[in-house]
Amino acid sequence: MELEVVMQELESLSKEHMKKRYLSNGAQEPLFGVATGAMKPMSKKIKINQALAEDLYATGNYDAMYFAGVIADPNAMTESDYERWIDAAYFYMLSDFVVAVTLSESNIAQEVADKWIASGDELRMSAGWSCYCWLLGNRKDQEFSKEKISEMLDIVKNTIHDAPERAKASMINFLYTVGVSYLPLHDKAVETAKELGVIEVKRGKKKPSLLNANESIQKEMERGRLGFKRKYVRC
Repeated sequence: MELEVVMQELESLSKEHMKKRYLSNGAQEPLFGVATGAMKPMSKKIKINQALAEDLYATGNYDAMYFAGVIADPNAMTESDYERWIDAAYFYMLSDFVVAVTLSESNIAQEVADKWIASGDELRMSAGWSCYCWLLGNRKDQEFSKEKISEMLDIVKNTIHDAPERAKASMINFLYTVGVSYLPLHDKAVETAKELGVIEVKRGKKKPSLLNANESIQKEMERGRLGFKRKYVRC
């Protein structure tokens, strides 16, 4: 499918209420306002097409950039490709739900995510922590170093209060994900979450979010979801 055809198809799927929702979360023009579920028939037809994904991502159109992540070939992308993608990810829905998701299905996921977490850049940090959430929620526990994940929990505990706002949200999500999906450190994650308590995350003109990882972990435990792993990361 050519770029122009895909862009026309995306535009035909646009909904004004979705466009308003995306704009309220930080998206910028150009965008159409396509619900992610509405993209599924097109993604099934195209499957994986890295060249088209690159063309779509380069448009700067939010919906096209999102769809690029759906049809990208994660292992065809190099570290420099991921750097280029994160450079263009101007708000968290791109950094955390497009770039981080795509990265999490690659063989270089942890290597790149580690650099982003240490970068000091808000959206890179957010994407790095988010990538680990997608990884831990999908891959087997034995694929991770228990010592490394434990050290990351310590980083969350010791640095979250001084972290950029969006990174705070992803760090709390990491804490929650370890508590639910990474059994070797469930107890430490719960202990850390209890120590941190409620974390306030500022969201521009919106009301701040009050995040409590311990409450969220306890709710998942009550639902019998301890050890939960996603079958797929990308939709």
